[in-house]
Amino acid sequence: MEKPDYLLRGEAARLFPILSDTSKEGRTTSIVLACLSKVEEFGAELLSSLGQRVGKRSKIETYTEVVFQTQAQKEKDRPDGLIVLRTGTKEWRAMVETKVGNTPLTVEQIEKYRAIAKECQIDCVVTISNQFATVPSNHPLEEVRKSRSKIPVFHWSWMYILTVADLLLSSNSVADTDQRILLNELKRFLTHESAGVKGFTRMPAEWSELNRHVSAGGKILARSFEATTVVEAWHQETKDLALILSRHTDTAVSQKLSRKHISDPANRQKDELRLLREMQQLSATFDVPDAAAPLDVVADMNRRTIEVGMTLRAPEDKKSSKARLNWLLRQIKVDSLDDVFLRMKWPGRSEDTQFPVADLIASPDLCEKDKNGLQVVSFHIYTAKRLGAKFTQQSNFIAELEQIVPAFYRDIGQNLIAWRKPAPKIKDPQPEVDIQGLEDEAEMAAQGE
Repeated sequence: MEKPDYLLRGEAARLFPILSDTSKEGRTTSIVLACLSKVEEFGAELLSSLGQRVGKRSKIETYTEVVFQTQAQKEKDRPDGLIVLRTGTKEWRAMVETKVGNTPLTVEQIEKYRAIAKECQIDCVVTISNQFATVPSNHPLEEVRKSRSKIPVFHWSWMYILTVADLLLSSNSVADTDQRILLNELKRFLTHESAGVKGFTRMPAEWSELNRHVSAGGKILARSFEATTVVEAWHQETKDLALILSRHTDTAVSQKLSRKHISDPANRQKDELRLLREMQQLSATFDVPDAAAPLDVVADMNRRTIEVGMTLRAPEDKKSSKARLNWLLRQIKVDSLDDVFLRMKWPGRSEDTQFPVADLIASPDLCEKDKNGLQVVSFHIYTAKRLGAKFTQQSNFIAELEQIVPAFYRDIGQNLIAWRKPAPKIKDPQPEVDIQGLEDEAEMAAQGE
């Protein structure tokens, strides 16, 4: 692979880079970029997340430790890599900056690379770290998102890259045998601690402080620094949780966001800060492909509980609420029903009712208590785990959350089936109508008048 003319220095990304033992970042970057260029489906999937289509005539080239001809006097500002996508005469280029382990990305460094990208006609900057972004275009650093620079900055977490590889392998989507072996080795490498790749494992110190404040009856102020920090950390964790669910289910689980929140992360943060101030809650919703309903997660600071649940429409072809309830109960196949509840929504202004699922199984008639003549509209089945002191602890809160959410989906969520209105049926054959007889009767009636 010949080095492009616009590069002063740069080496093709290697699967087996010759680097010092201390260069964990350089080694991980080189191996990932090499696989991106060598495994067709892997490269296509990653670049599609940046809005780039990789066709049959496309070619991906990747380089490490690059220095551009125009920055000869600034070699110390050297990005970690370069991705070049060639399709015919068209060329798209992305500068790559990576961090591994606990090393965070910095706004100052990213803005330097934006300036270099503009000067060297690079289309965008891609950052890779153990920080998380809901979508690649919504960078985890707020200052980067708010920058007026015309050079876009995208972000992949290392866990996102690992999850893409895992899903391609589990779905047998890599056609070439050698490339499949290569991608499997990349997965093995990224899951080893030496690669410096890890998930979100710890809430910030502000999490404990904010919990103490709420427990003491304090109000969360509109411009609370602690609340803002906690919401930003929650965004990191919920993205990691989506990736965890993806790997558990072998399918692409995503966080469900409104179009407004996807296009404007600041608006999302504002709305979630309002929920935290007014309700002392953090919430997230996940879309699991082909599941009966989205998966709702709520962390309640007042009760120190984590709730995970799904809402299903009640079957309208069943007349009584008891029959509708039994339709749902037949889908619950787990033996242990501790902390599992069912909230039922009723028509009009009638208040919701709620019972432990175990009680409803023992006595389904409970559902109609004080609701005579009404038909239940929907069911929200959920688990509510009270964590106590663990809820306020930075690491234990994350560990419990990442255990409770997949467990609910495994035990209950994956067995639920959404009700769908039955298809219309053709009526039984009707006796043929005597058209002539009807005409004669009409004629006689007219004459009689």
